[in-house]
Amino acid sequence: MTIDTFDGTGVKPVQWNLDSIVHQLRVSREATHNIRHQGRVRELPSREALQTIVNGLSAVLFPTHYGRPNLTDESIDYFVGDTLNTTLNRLTEQVRRGLLFSAGPEALDEVELTHKAQEITREFAAGLPEIRALLVSDVQAAYAGDPAATSIAEIMLCYPGTIAILHYRLAHRLHRLGSPFIARMICDISHSLTGIDIHPGAQIGASFFIDHGTGVVIGETAILGQRVRLYQHVTLGAKRFPADESGALIKGTPRHPIVEDDVVIYAGATILGRITIGAGSTIGGNVWLTLSVPANSNVSQAQMRNDC
Repeated sequence: MTIDTFDGTGVKPVQWNLDSIVHQLRVSREATHNIRHQGRVRELPSREALQTIVNGLSAVLFPTHYGRPNLTDESIDYFVGDTLNTTLNRLTEQVRRGLLFSAGPEALDEVELTHKAQEITREFAAGLPEIRALLVSDVQAAYAGDPAATSIAEIMLCYPGTIAILHYRLAHRLHRLGSPFIARMICDISHSLTGIDIHPGAQIGASFFIDHGTGVVIGETAILGQRVRLYQHVTLGAKRFPADESGALIKGTPRHPIVEDDVVIYAGATILGRITIGAGSTIGGNVWLTLSVPANSNVSQAQMRNDC
């Protein structure tokens, strides 16, 4: 009688020639296709840890919406303090790991790296009240701008634009403080959750509202004023990517639009390049725009001729 041995997966073991495959993967990883930062092994930041951190920060900023709905006036400050302390400790470690990828060839030693991570996290924590004020203005803009909204709670719990903006506001502060890798990861987590892609380097003023939201893209060097409203599938992107003499892309150059105060951009509009959309303008749906427009403009698709 033959007895088959299984490995717990319910599949009969098969010979895979693992020694050869593992060896070839090692050669690729260590030599021929080594893509490690500066060629060295690094501790990568953890997406799972960052998701936990964002959840903790959200709970600190809005305890009953994103924390515990049964908090009382007596318990809420204790919850905020404890959650904030735990979350900031976790954030410091992720910032430290992210700095490994931001540092130049003269990488900081462990003591300097930890100290810098602590300083960034301390400054970030000090800015949380300001971040909360901006987020409240964003939520109020959504409530004022959407006739379907029945309450602030609905906007905070059900609107993907609100979740994306919350992630962005946190990430933008970290980006400004010198932790761009962690900031980018936080925005990418938001992108996965909401379908909205906002680069943490973008500058966005108060009372920002993204309605529906799916497919919205806002590039790294975009600048948005106050009370800007975007609808789904709006792109604020680059028209071209300048390169140096060797053909390598030049990083960080201003290449995305400037959108001034009180601008509304409707669904499907694509706005490219370092152009300016003047204050109070309305950009219609599916418009493709590569030229600046003055304040109070109304830009829409050309009307089709009746005989076309």
